[in-house]
Amino acid sequence: MIFNSAEFLLFYPLVLLLYFVLPKKCKWPMLLIASYYFYMIWNPPLIFLILFTTAVSYISAIIIEKTENKKRRKFWLAMTLITSLGVLFFFKYFNFLADSAISIWNFFGGNADDLVLQLILPVGISFYTFQTLSYVLDVYRGDIKAEHHFGWYALFVSFFPQLVAGPIERPDNLLPQLKEDHKLEADNAFIGLQKMAVGFFKKIVVADLMAEFVNAVYNNAEDATGLGIIIASVLFSVQIYCDFSGYTDIAIGCARIMGIRLMQNFNRPYRARSIKEFWARWHISLSTWFRDYLYIPLGGNRCSKVRHHFNIFVVFFVSGLWHGASWTFVVWGVLHGLYQIVGAITKKTRERIYAKLKIKTESLPFILWQRFWTFVLVCFSWIFFRANSFSDALLLIKKLFTAWDANIFSATISSMGITVTAVLVTVLSVLILSMLDTITNDPKIGDSGTVSRQYTTAWIALVVAVAWCLLLSVGGASAFIYFQF
Repeated sequence: MIFNSAEFLLFYPLVLLLYFVLPKKCKWPMLLIASYYFYMIWNPPLIFLILFTTAVSYISAIIIEKTENKKRRKFWLAMTLITSLGVLFFFKYFNFLADSAISIWNFFGGNADDLVLQLILPVGISFYTFQTLSYVLDVYRGDIKAEHHFGWYALFVSFFPQLVAGPIERPDNLLPQLKEDHKLEADNAFIGLQKMAVGFFKKIVVADLMAEFVNAVYNNAEDATGLGIIIASVLFSVQIYCDFSGYTDIAIGCARIMGIRLMQNFNRPYRARSIKEFWARWHISLSTWFRDYLYIPLGGNRCSKVRHHFNIFVVFFVSGLWHGASWTFVVWGVLHGLYQIVGAITKKTRERIYAKLKIKTESLPFILWQRFWTFVLVCFSWIFFRANSFSDALLLIKKLFTAWDANIFSATISSMGITVTAVLVTVLSVLILSMLDTITNDPKIGDSGTVSRQYTTAWIALVVAVAWCLLLSVGGASAFIYFQF
């Protein structure tokens, strides 16, 4: 089930009603059943994968907590990692690695048979796998106690708002909240509805609008122009942000109405002044997961410079692979790693140049200059993320620098189907998006209600109504991009 569907419009109010009407002891079974039903809408048999991953991590954590022998603790931790990551590897990466190995073998003169299997990628498998791993690792470190009630733990893994596309929650934040007896509160309802409305606007109005122009270029790489690639890449940066942060906003809003606060996953990433800051603002639950469970264990920055740069490279290589079983995602991740490594190597040199030229690094023009170039680097990397194949990505980059001629403007307008109305709607949507991000990311406004509640509530109702009308008018709901990860 997806948020922007008629099914969810019926499902969520019913879950809310039951959640606030049922006694405390009945809430977790109802939520667990609802969460499993929410997931099974896609493919019922795949629920057994979640149950298997849940059971393995649940049993392992209890054994690890009760065992003082270090070797046995490490054994059960290793078993959990191998089992959970093994399932993830098989369904998500087996065909990718098998196809890559066959291609390499055939390139050197071999004649290998096709090993690709007909596998269905389980929706959200990367998200719930990482969530269970963080739980077991935290228990192993002694940061939290193991949860002995299987029902509560199963609900932590499968809680429907953030099950398929995050945010990747930590057990010390979500588990205690699930156990509380929440009542319907006006503030939670108001803030939750506001978040949901913004999320629906981002997805249905902005992301799906941008997708039409982006697809016109990226799905026809042979006919792309240099100008078209620039426009499409910039629009894709808006699309991917609105699509993913829109899902997160809806998830946070759904949980907030129930009195449960999920972690922030985005914080206006395109205001970043460096790639490092970009990753402190983009997909925060994933970037902090890699920081805590991969980067720091590798040594972080408390090591030699060479090792520090290697650690950064490894983290972003794995991050690219996490996003998808394709070399395009790997290159996308590696690019972000190289951006940060180059930034770290040149940092002192740049600071000396700024000092010598007496450049005020905190002045508005310089801040805007840094934001601009950070955005350019991010947009360039998005080419690999969005391209349908690695060969398409290389072709698009080639055309980015070569496909320029006297008729490029008219050719780009024609191929992308750009009209005056489309330009006006796009500009208006982006301006409204900027305003919404300012409102919903400002804690003074988001929690204290300094903006008139009557006005905001009326505005929210209008946005939701328009969004749903737009959805129904096109006859269906488009899936969120991050569902494929």
